Amino acid sequence: MTKSVLRGLRAAALTGTLVFGSHQALAAENPIKLGVLEDQSGDFAAATIGKVHAIQLATDEINKAGGIMGRPLELVAYDTQSDNTRYQEFMRRVLQRDKVDVVFAGFSSASREAYRPIVDQFNGFAFYNNQYEGGVCDGHMIVTGAVPEQQFSTLIPYMMEKYGKNVYTLAADYNFGQISAEWVRKIVKENGGKMAGEEFIPLGVSQFSQSIQNIQKAKPDFVVTLLVGTAQASYYEQAASANVNLPMASSVNVGQGYEHKRFKPPSLKDMYVTTNYIEEIDSPKSKEFYAKFKAKFPSEPYVNQEAENSYLAVYLYKQMVERAKSTKREDIRKVIAMGDVCMDAPEGKVCIDPKSQHMSHTIYLAKVGADHAISFPKTWEDIKPYWLGEAGCDLTKKDPMAQYTPSNPPPNP
Repeated sequence: MTKSVLRGLRAAALTGTLVFGSHQALAAENPIKLGVLEDQSGDFAAATIGKVHAIQLATDEINKAGGIMGRPLELVAYDTQSDNTRYQEFMRRVLQRDKVDVVFAGFSSASREAYRPIVDQFNGFAFYNNQYEGGVCDGHMIVTGAVPEQQFSTLIPYMMEKYGKNVYTLAADYNFGQISAEWVRKIVKENGGKMAGEEFIPLGVSQFSQSIQNIQKAKPDFVVTLLVGTAQASYYEQAASANVNLPMASSVNVGQGYEHKRFKPPSLKDMYVTTNYIEEIDSPKSKEFYAKFKAKFPSEPYVNQEAENSYLAVYLYKQMVERAKSTKREDIRKVIAMGDVCMDAPEGKVCIDPKSQHMSHTIYLAKVGADHAISFPKTWEDIKPYWLGEAGCDLTKKDPMAQYTPSNPPPNP
């Protein structure tokens, strides 16, 4: 077993020891087990370690308040090391050997699609707490992250109206980037624009001189950046050094990898991001969450949207189990089907859509200034994850356990 896996297990064991030692009234012999499969190391760790911490924070709070139905939460955590084969290995382990009741798992869409068939096979129950390209219609999954109809349908028209209708997309070359780029093309066309260019960059690539030349030659009005991971984030400083000086739009940067904090100004000048949470949001609920998070994890460099998505996911799970009076997936889905699983989250009110098991969000348009300070030109409240349900996904009636796209929608009933 790797050292990083052992670190993850020690963290889980420590949390359990503190919980059981401090709350003897809880039925420690019968905990509710939460599997946590997240990248605590590897290319995505900068964006994902906060997810683990947020789950620990919510778990500690719930246990201090008496647990769920008098039962404590116990974390069973493994470091997936940004490696999709480890997601498969550890998903089998937590479902078969550790017998967890629910799993919180995955950053990249590739990791989700690596483990999702295993969750389906063993009739598991998993939360995917990430912004992603949308389309998963699977009753074994709850998605708390934002999806394209929440992010692109707000972002792209705003950018086209402000800067122009000639758009260039630079995206990671896997299902997230490819399907997200399909959404961008669709929305650009619907709004009377055109694609000046489109590139897909393999994960791990960190040199962008050719892409920068291509963008400068194409002369777009703005660039949609859908780049993922530490290596691909190198684009921003390289583009700034080459004086690209174009506005940027993204559904993934800043909100996940806090590039505006990691890179020197003005590398991200005039980047616009649609996000459901970042630590700069100036509301009482956001400030309360941020203060609690930093009090427990003072060395955490940034509280991103994935941390908030993971924190609220634990509380949503608590609500569903208590209402179902059961940890069985079938019983919990009956609660979800009622359509009123909601909570007041740090971002604002959120609700689970029973048809798709995705979540409504407050969407904030975050603008990065020349000094990398964040402002919020616009906010959209209660944006629902409408596309899947309108396209034909209805998990209250049928579970196809599939992922769909605009060009490959659910089959007609």
